[in-house]
Amino acid sequence: MARPLEPNRRRSLSDPLAAALMPPPNESAADRERRLEAESEAKRVSDGIDEMLRAEKKEKKTKPEIKVLILGQSESGKSTTLKQFQLMHATAAFHADRIAWRAVIYLNLVRSVRRILDAVSPESDEAEDQELTSLSSATRVVKYPQYRHALEPLRELEERLIRMLSSPNGDEPTHTAPSKPDWSIYANGNSNAHVTVGKNGRPAPFITIPPSWTSSPLSPSTSLPSPGGSSNSSSKSKNVEVSVHHTSNWKKAFSLGNRIKSPKSAHTNEIEGWWDDPSDPVHVLNSCAQPMLALWKDPSVKQRLREKRIRVEEGSGFFLDEISRITALRYFPSDQDVLKARLKTTGVVEHSFSIADSQRRFTTWKIYDVGGSRNQRHAWAPYFEDVNAIIFLAPISAFDQLLAEDPEVNRLEDSLLLWKSVISNKLLAHVSIILFLNKVDLLQAKLKSGVRLSHHIPRYGDRPNDYENVSTYFYNKFGSIHQAFSSNKEREFKIHFTSVTDTRRTATIIQNVRDIIITVNLKNIHLM
Repeated sequence: MARPLEPNRRRSLSDPLAAALMPPPNESAADRERRLEAESEAKRVSDGIDEMLRAEKKEKKTKPEIKVLILGQSESGKSTTLKQFQLMHATAAFHADRIAWRAVIYLNLVRSVRRILDAVSPESDEAEDQELTSLSSATRVVKYPQYRHALEPLRELEERLIRMLSSPNGDEPTHTAPSKPDWSIYANGNSNAHVTVGKNGRPAPFITIPPSWTSSPLSPSTSLPSPGGSSNSSSKSKNVEVSVHHTSNWKKAFSLGNRIKSPKSAHTNEIEGWWDDPSDPVHVLNSCAQPMLALWKDPSVKQRLREKRIRVEEGSGFFLDEISRITALRYFPSDQDVLKARLKTTGVVEHSFSIADSQRRFTTWKIYDVGGSRNQRHAWAPYFEDVNAIIFLAPISAFDQLLAEDPEVNRLEDSLLLWKSVISNKLLAHVSIILFLNKVDLLQAKLKSGVRLSHHIPRYGDRPNDYENVSTYFYNKFGSIHQAFSSNKEREFKIHFTSVTDTRRTATIIQNVRDIIITVNLKNIHLM
C-alpha cells in the first residue's frame, strides 16, 4: 500500500517537474546568469510558437481552407469528377493539358479494338467454357482474318504508348520537356521501362504492365482488358489495366511546348505540328482507321459481342464511335475527350483551387482523388483528419459487373459495403457527405437493352425494370444505409444522380455541392 503524502510536505519535494526546475545546488553567479538567459530564450521561443498558432487560427477564420475527399471504388468516376472541378475552376490549366491526353486517348482506342479482336476470334471460342452459347450456334465473323492482319500494327503501337507513359524521367523537375515528344526512341523496345531510382532518391514513376504484353504478339488467344479495365460479368478477359503512379509527370512528356506555334520556315505561315512527325502514333492510327471502322460496324462482330455479353461501350475510355475524328492527322482532344479518357493513377492525387463564394470571398480548396481499388483503400485513413466533405461515387450501372481485383464480388455490392464503412466511420462524424449515384446514362442504356436488375439483385423482385423505378430503388437503398449506420445522422447529406462525363449537368451539381460545403464550413468557423 502506497504511503500517503505528508500534509505539510513542500510541493518541490513531491513534484518532479518543480524539482527539475530548481536551481542546481552550489550554483555560481555566472552559471545562474547563463541559466536565466537560457530560460528567457526558451520562453521567447515558446511565446513565439503560441503567437504563430493564434495567427494560424485567426487566418483560418479569415481565409479558410476546405479539404474534400473523392472516394469510391475503382472506375466509379472519381478522376472524371476531379477533371470537372479543374475544368470549372482551373480552365486555363485544363486546356493547356488537353494535348497531352492525346496519347492516352489513342491508347484507349487501341485497347478497345484489340479487345474486340480477342473476343471475336475463333480460337477464343474454343478456349472458353461453353457457358453461354455452343460453338455450333455462335456467330462467326467471316472477315476476322482480314481484320486481324490489317490491325496488326496496333500491337506495336500499344507497346510504344505504354513505354512512353512509363518514361522514368517524367518526374524530374529539372527535366525540360522537348519541343515535341520524340516518339521514335520508344519504338522497337528502345526504352527502359523498368522502375529505377530518380535523382531525388525516390522511386521514379512506374507503370504497371502485364508481363505478357511486352513480348507476346497479338494472338487470337491473348485476353485483353477493356479500355477502362472493367469487365462484364461474363467476360473472360483478364482484368488488368495500365496504371501510372501519381508522381509521374507523364503530361510533360506528351506536351508539345511551343513547337505547334512555330512556322515550318521563314517563307510560310504554315505551322509545324505532330502531323509532320513521321514517328508520331497518329500515322499508324490514321492508316488503320478504315479497318477499325469496318470492324466496329460489322453486324457479325456486334452480334458476337452480344452473345458474349461484352459491352465495350460501358468501359471508361470508349472512343469507338469517334474513330474517324480521333484518327485524323490533326486531331486535337476536346474537353469531352479528356473527361472520357481513362488512365488509372495509383496513389493520392491532390489539386488546389481558389474558389469564390457568393460574396466574392476566395477560399482555397484542396481536393484529393485517392485510389479506389481494394489494395489502395488503406491509404484513405490519413486523409480523414480535418477533411470538410466527402464526395462518394457509386456507379449504379455496374450492378451486373464484377470487381476487377476480385471476380467473385459484384461491383454494386462492393459499393454498398464501401459506402457503409465510410458513413459509419466515427472519424468522419462531422464531415458533410455528398453521394453521387453515377453513370446513370449507362444505367438507362443497359435497362433499355433488356438487362434485368432482378437477375443480379434478386431482392428487387418483379418491380418494373425501367429507369425511374430502378434509380429510385438505388436512391432508397443507399439512403437507408446512411440512416441506419451513419455515425452522425444530423450531418449535411445529399444524394445526386450523375453522369460525370456530362459537363453541363455536372457543372450544375458541382455548383450546388460547392455552395453546401462553403455554407457548412462557414458555420463551423463561427463555432471555433
